[in-house]
Amino acid sequence: MPRKPQKRSEATRATLLRVARELFADRGYSAVTAEDIVSAAELTRGALHHQFGDKRGLFRELLLVVEAELVAEIRAAVSAQQGPPEQMVAAMNVFLDACTRPEVSRIALLDAPVVLGWTQWRAIEADYGLQVIIELLEAGMDAGFIQRQPAPPLAQIILSALIESALLIAHADDKPATRATVSHALGLLLSGLLTP
Repeated sequence: MPRKPQKRSEATRATLLRVARELFADRGYSAVTAEDIVSAAELTRGALHHQFGDKRGLFRELLLVVEAELVAEIRAAVSAQQGPPEQMVAAMNVFLDACTRPEVSRIALLDAPVVLGWTQWRAIEADYGLQVIIELLEAGMDAGFIQRQPAPPLAQIILSALIESALLIAHADDKPATRATVSHALGLLLSGLLTP
């Protein structure tokens, strides 16, 4: 059994992540202070510093949690589909739907590039999203739906299109309408990959 201090540490970490998620999604990173977080979590600044170093460290860890959850959602949607074309559409739809949620829109798309810098943010996006896209492309090639070619460069191009689409949704006043427009455009892009 884990020792009590370790369990306390894990509980503290989970509480800080939960509270930060709510505050960052609602108000944005710059409008939330470290004091806001520890006060809402009923913890001390020392707990925040011990677990994450500072507010930025907490934000980065939260972004990784949000990205991991999104990838798990996408993988679940993909596994429920029969063939590669349906899997690609399902993955795209789950991703675009997620971009309309405040925690994904605000944390992963609006604040992350500013807080972490464009290069680190893109690296995290690639770490989580790129492998899923490569797997989908390779499955499509193996099944004969996509012309055989190196998957990683094509996956990088698709990831870039998805990120740009996500940013359009995140910055839009009418997220559902923008999501519908973007979905149509991405659908045309993906259909161009399929062999006749």
